[in-house]
Amino acid sequence: MNWILDADIEGYFDNIDRDWLVKFIEHRVGDKRLVRLIQKWLNAGIIEGTDWSDNGKGTPQGAVLSPLLANVFLHYVFDLWIKQWRKLHATGDCVVIRYADDFVIGFEHESDARACLEALGERLGQFGLNLHPKKTRLIEVGRSSAAKREREGRGKCETFDFLGFTHLCGKIRVAKRFALKRITIASRMRRTLAAVKEQLERRRHDAPGQTDRWLASVVRGWQGYHAVPDNYDRLEQFDKAITKLWRRQLQRRSQRGKSRWPMSRMGRLVRKYLPRPRITQPRPNVRHHARLGAGAV
Repeated sequence: MNWILDADIEGYFDNIDRDWLVKFIEHRVGDKRLVRLIQKWLNAGIIEGTDWSDNGKGTPQGAVLSPLLANVFLHYVFDLWIKQWRKLHATGDCVVIRYADDFVIGFEHESDARACLEALGERLGQFGLNLHPKKTRLIEVGRSSAAKREREGRGKCETFDFLGFTHLCGKIRVAKRFALKRITIASRMRRTLAAVKEQLERRRHDAPGQTDRWLASVVRGWQGYHAVPDNYDRLEQFDKAITKLWRRQLQRRSQRGKSRWPMSRMGRLVRKYLPRPRITQPRPNVRHHARLGAGAV
């Protein structure tokens, strides 16, 4: 892949056309009672204080059914369309990755990327959706693009954010060969640390065992998603920040907190309860090789 279309649908959940959505549901669901129940859900509206409002489009904010309905809508509007567009119009390789309303499309040729961007805007417009003008962009990435930009003196390839990671072109330290690296988005990590800090303040006077187990589960879950190759520095930053927040809350439990919780004691507590930062996920090519088998082509 030499070009990435980093697309963003402007106000997706607020602008879903309900009439089209019902038609899509009726295409697979024959039970009229179930369709009618979904329509009632869509028309439930929003209550703020004592005021009720409904603008006639979009899915209800916070409703448990909204992510499912949004996926159904994009399946017909985007998934089926991009599948046939790739077969009929693309002259090179084209890879699509979508998660809910976030998606990226990779292209081998720049002409395919620009043609798809124009066609995608027209396709979404038919169903009342628009691409965000400031957040949608074409990015030159990949092994060939990185080498070309280096030869022409244009610097490194641009980066793009997707599913919590900043994707950037780089090289593996040991092998010195090209790799598309994934690094945790700094703003996402700051928001997570801010939420942990707020919870630690609420749990300041809880029993130490309860806080230890809760914090261990938080760190374990965060590392389970972010422990990807080339992201060790972010894991280490997160570990140090968690240790600092935890120590600060322990020190504020009493007037002698600073003397009772030196870094030596805090280090033993962290090693005992919190998982150490380490890379647990293999590189994508290794995972793909394991899934297909050594003899697969």
